[in-house]
Parts: sequence; structure tokens; C-alpha cells
Amino acid sequence: MAGKQDARTAALVVGPDGVVSGWSESGRLLLGWTAEDAVGRPVTDLLAAPPPPGFPESYGSGPDHTELIPLRHRDGSTVDALVSAHPLFGADGRALGHAVTVHLWERRPVIADLAFEQCPFALGVYDPELRFLWINASSGRVIAHSEEQVLGKKYRELFPEFDRELFPERDDKPYTDQLAEVARTGEPARLITVFHPLGSDYANAWATSMWPVRDAEGRVRAVANWGFDMSAEYWARQRLLILNEASSGIGRTLDVLGTAQELATTPVPGFADRVTVDLFDEVLHGEEPPLSPSSASASASGEAITLSRAAQHSAKCDTDRAPVRPMPVSHAPGSVATRCMATGRSTVQLAAEPGHGGEWAFGPGLAADPAHWPPGNPLIDESIAADGLTGRITVPLRARGALLGVVEFSRSDRPEAFTADDLILAEELTAKAAVAIDNARRYSRERTTALTLQRSLLLQQLPSQEALEVASRYLPAGTGAEVGGDWFDVIPLSGARVALVVGDVVGHGLYASASMGRLRMAVRTLADVDLPPDELLTHLDDLVIHLASDLQPAGRFQPTGEFGATCLYTVYDPVSRRFTLASAGHPLPLLISPDGTRTPAPAQPGPPLGIGGLPFEATELELPEGSLLALYTDGLVESRERDVDQGIADLLRVLNHSATSLEGLCDTVMDAMLPERRTDDAALLLARTHALDPRHVADWDVVPDPAQVPRARKFTLDQLEAWGLEEASFVTELVVSELVTNAIRYGEPPIRLRLIRDASLICEVSDASNTAPHLRRARAFDEGGRGLLLVAQLTQGWGTRHTTDGKTIWCAQALAEPEPR
Repeated sequence: MAGKQDARTAALVVGPDGVVSGWSESGRLLLGWTAEDAVGRPVTDLLAAPPPPGFPESYGSGPDHTELIPLRHRDGSTVDALVSAHPLFGADGRALGHAVTVHLWERRPVIADLAFEQCPFALGVYDPELRFLWINASSGRVIAHSEEQVLGKKYRELFPEFDRELFPERDDKPYTDQLAEVARTGEPARLITVFHPLGSDYANAWATSMWPVRDAEGRVRAVANWGFDMSAEYWARQRLLILNEASSGIGRTLDVLGTAQELATTPVPGFADRVTVDLFDEVLHGEEPPLSPSSASASASGEAITLSRAAQHSAKCDTDRAPVRPMPVSHAPGSVATRCMATGRSTVQLAAEPGHGGEWAFGPGLAADPAHWPPGNPLIDESIAADGLTGRITVPLRARGALLGVVEFSRSDRPEAFTADDLILAEELTAKAAVAIDNARRYSRERTTALTLQRSLLLQQLPSQEALEVASRYLPAGTGAEVGGDWFDVIPLSGARVALVVGDVVGHGLYASASMGRLRMAVRTLADVDLPPDELLTHLDDLVIHLASDLQPAGRFQPTGEFGATCLYTVYDPVSRRFTLASAGHPLPLLISPDGTRTPAPAQPGPPLGIGGLPFEATELELPEGSLLALYTDGLVESRERDVDQGIADLLRVLNHSATSLEGLCDTVMDAMLPERRTDDAALLLARTHALDPRHVADWDVVPDPAQVPRARKFTLDQLEAWGLEEASFVTELVVSELVTNAIRYGEPPIRLRLIRDASLICEVSDASNTAPHLRRARAFDEGGRGLLLVAQLTQGWGTRHTTDGKTIWCAQALAEPEPR
């Protein structure tokens, strides 16, 4: 055996007769035979197997004549050697034999054994039944077993934990199943295995390659594998996946509570087992947070900081969502959360102590050593174990220099402690959410301001009038959209008439709300002049054009955007049951007759306001008493799921003429028509028409002769007596006398007197002149000029409205009896 260990090459001489004639000392070291033993013996006696044909004569010089031949050691063992023969010749050219060179051949050279044994990768060979044939030292460290302990034993019996995947949700094959698959199919495989090594609580990720080992006939005789620890790369990738999920999952809505809940939900369970988000109440309400860094520092030393638990999520319970109402949470002075808010720096608390040798027990390949931690971290705090936690990261929630609150990421259901890389991930998630929460807070503040402005400009209470029964609804867009410029109005007019108005300003936000208020006031002003609908829209169009010119930037002011609007203006007369309407690009009203007929108003909409140069057309309809009118904005009928035509058809279907309560019908319509997530404002105005009793209207044609004034007074007194309104006789007689006298003196025939008994007593005198009277102050010795002044002093109101064939002067008096007999 000494020769096999001490020599690698030997030389001998074989004579022409095949007998050994020369032997070297290296031959003794290699094969154990001495010169006395070998010389004189046939060379074939040194072979452990029958000699190859022609040996040694056919073995000339050169590498092509070298062959692997088993030789017999003196101790009976076999020595594999590479043998080559070189012919020897004498001076006369006679053949003297062969010089034979023997080189020891080893199937596994020692250096190769050392290389595989010392390989940092885990190497192993198994038979088709997954019995251990060989493992190297690295593999033994991973499985915490030596080669002697596992040889001949089945993988599944020694390590049953590898028959299950650590993360079943990934839908991967267990490790041993994949090994068996390679042995069965002969196809190599690669996979990443995540498992807990024996003796370690930290989940490691290993990249593994498996391949079949075949014999000369191609049969699979074994399965080999190699693997290396890629935990650092794997967990870095998992962190990137969480960040990627956060980029699309946090800040999807402009809602503070919704964004806080997204922050609490996204890292669970991939990163943390429980997340809580605490915010200042002011942030929840869209206001500026109360604490600056300096005041937070003061609170950290002596005062508790009270926040609201805006969101929380735990891996233990799927229903552990954001509370219906944020709950107050107090952070004590000097607590970790208070210090984090005061200093603006995050803190990592760990329940575990550092491991031996200065290494942290966080698993191989992870950024866990103290050099990777920022100053002051990690903080070993065994008290958190009382709460069932293995670690907690506390991060102040800050955006644009403002402190919004604090976030806590906790681990309890897993043994892995937080690493320095985990702290970076927690801060990245919090920073992204902080910007989104601050954006939502700012939006909430602007939205609240715009809503307050808009609601202050909208009709607060429907005016008292007898011509129509009216109900209305207005709903702003959902929290993900800005406030729009939808509006409506109900305006009592002279002669017991009522104007119904609906409009929509282009755009959203504060400017749209302010523009809506300007248009509404303009419509009310023009309505007081008693303009017909088409003329009113013409004046309103001019106003919008002038407002649009105000949008041009001047000096340091920025442009506010384009300005445009739509408007529907309608007038209903309960005396004649005439309904007059004109539209400036706005959807036409829907008419539902008492017999159930449903149809949009047969009219032609004009262009939107602000275009200019195009006429508006008024349409007049006669409505049956009890007709239902529906005026609305496009936000009620148009959405991403349906177009305007389909929305109008749906609205017609929902409108129920037989509904006894218009208020209830409004609720039904809004619930049926509006999606859960609205992107635009929606306004609805419902009106049911009434007709004035003909007995409450009295007309008399006046001959243009001053002598007819007493007859007009007599007609008035008789009618008031018939209505039982004798107490109003004195004022009414005086008013009629003045108005009829003015019409005879300054107007043109025909002249007509009309008395209307409604919620008030209305007196109207019409003539064919377009000249409107003016109220003026009479001087001391003037014989006239006091008539209209008396009318204005004695009545609730008076005015002039122009008609297609002249004008009408009217005045109204309050009645002592609110209800007619």
C-alpha cells in the first residue's frame, strides 16, 4: 500500500520473450514487487486481467498506444495504470525488447475530492429512491447531518419537512417531489426552495439545480443536485414586489381613511403581521396638522400625543379592517412613537438579543450586521415580547415638512426579526403613503371649501308658491372627484307664474362653484325683469362671454381655465297651464302626463352658453293639470357605464307619476340612477303642476276713456266681494284706479284689467304700448307723478313685464286668508 501512496510513475524493461529483464525502484513503490521478485518473470504475471491482444509488442511509442490496464499489486489488490511501451534496439539493429512506462490512474483524483468536498455550494447525489449516496460538507451544514449519518437513508424519512412548501400560495412542487420527478423523467430541473434550515428559525431561499446521472447505457442511476443560498437576493426581490404592489395599491383615491387603510393592508402578510396607522384629527378633517417638529419635541418630553387610529390590519383576522369611526389613541410621553414623531427618525425594536460572535441571528446573506443599521437602531426591547411581538418598526408619517401621524409595522406570527433592509422598506412604504395622505388631506380641504361655497349659493329652501309642487336633490361627486358646478333654482314670477331653472358650469373645483353662483344670481336678476326664456338666455350668453374674457391672466394671476355652461330656463303659468322653455345646450325636461305618457319635451336645444352669435328658441306647451316635470343635469343620466340616451331612457322608466310624495320619488330616482362611485355632480328638480281655479281669475276689457275708471273700480269691488276679500277693497280700489288711469293716459289699446286670487291678490293692467313706466318722486306742486309711488307703498311688490304685444303692469298684496274659499 505504501507504493500506491508514494509513487505515481514506474518503469520496467521487457525482453523479446516477454520476460521482465529490468525493474526500477519506482516499480517497487508503485506495485510492491522488488527487483528480485519481478526480474525473470513473464510480464503477464503482473497483470490483474488477461493481457490485451499483442501486448506489449503492439504498444509502440506515442499517445495513441497508451491504454488503461489493471495491474496486480503484491498484496493482491488491483492498481489501475496507464501503460505505454517503447521498443528497444541494439547497435546492430537487433530488437532488445520494450521499455514499459506505467502511470497510476485514479478515478477520483484527490484534488477533485477536495474541490467537491470544500465547495461552498451544497452538493448531493441520491439513488432513484432518493437514498443518500454522497453529500459534501456544505450540504451537511445545511441539513445539520454528516455524510455518515445520512448515507443509505431516504431523503423523505430524514427530512419530512421538505415534502411541503413553506409558501403553499406559490403553487410550487415540494423539493423532494421535484427530485423524484427528475429521477422518474430524466429531465433536469431548476427551482427556488424557501425553507427553515434545521437549527435556524429564519426562512432561507435556495436556488437549486437537479440533473440525472446516467450510466454508459443511458439509464438513470442516480440524481445529483447543487444549491446555493440566495436569501439576500430573494428577500430583496420580495421587498421590491411589495414596493411594486404599493405603487399601485396606495394612493388610489383622494380619501384620507382609504389611503391609510391601503397602507395598513399592502404589507400584510408579506412583510409584517400587523400594521396600524395613527393620524391627527386635523388630518382626517382636511385641516393642517397641529404639531410642528418643535412642539412634537416638547410633547415627547412631557405631554401625551393623542391621535386617531385611522386604519389597522392584521394577518390573524381578515375582518380586522379600518374602524367604522377612527378611535382616539394616546401615545405616552417618552414612548417610542412619541420620540419618533419628535425626532422625525424611525425606530426598530427587537425582542431578540444579538447572536454569538457579533452576528445577528437574522439568517445568512441578509443585511443584518450592526454596520448596516442607522444610528440608534436596532433597539433591543424585551418588553415587546409581552405583547406577543418579535419586532416592531415605528415610522413617523411626514409629508412636505408636516407631521401627519405615525405608523407601526409589527411581527408576531413569524420568528424572523426585522433587518436593516426591512427598515428601509418600511420607510419607503410610509413615505409613499404620506404623500398620498397629504394630497387627500389637501383635496378634502378644497372639496369641503368648494362644497360649502356651492351649498351656500344653491337654493336653501324652496319658495312658497301655489303653481307647482316641487322637490329637489343635489349630490356632489364622489370623494375621488372635485365638486362640480351643477345648480338649480325655483323663482316665483309675476302673475302667479314660476320659473324652474337648471344649469351646469364646465369644470370642477372652487372656480366652478364660484362661477355657478355668478350665473345663478344673473338668472335671478334677469328673471326679475320678467324676460321671456329665449331673451333671458341671450342676455346670459353675453354675460358668459364677458366672464370668459376675465380668464385671461394678468400680472401675477394664473389663468383659471376655460369657462362655459349650459342652462335650461322654463316658466309655468298656472292660469293658462302654459309651459314655456328654452335650453342653452342643456338636456330637455322630461314630461310625464297624468295618463302615464312619458316623453322628453318636444323642443330644440340651443348652443351652450359662451359661444355667442347663435339664437335661442323658446317653445310653449300646454300641460294637463297634474303633469310631472323632471329637470336634471347630465351627471344624473351619464356615466362611464352608459351614454346619455340610455340614461334618459332609464330615468323615464324610474319616474313614477303615481308617486304620492315627490320627496320620496326624488330619493328613488337618485338611488336608481347614480352609481356607487360618482364622477360628476348630479341635480334633480321634480315639479307637479297645478292649475288655478278659473273662479279665482277675473278679466275685464277697459275702453280707453277716463270715464271708464269708475267702472273699473266698481268691477274690482264686486269681484272682491264675491271672493270675500272686502278688507282689501280700499287698497285694491286705489291701485286699480291708478294703474287703469295710467294705461288710458299713456298706453295704447287694447287695455285689459285682470285680478288673480292666489297666495296673494294680484292686480294686472295690460296695454299694447312697449313704454315702461318709471317710479319718480313728485315735487310739491306737481299734479301727477304720485300714482306708482302709492302703488309701491301700498303693495308687496310691483313691476312691469313685456309681452309680444305690449306690456303688463302688475302689483301684489298679501292676503289675510292664506287659503282661498
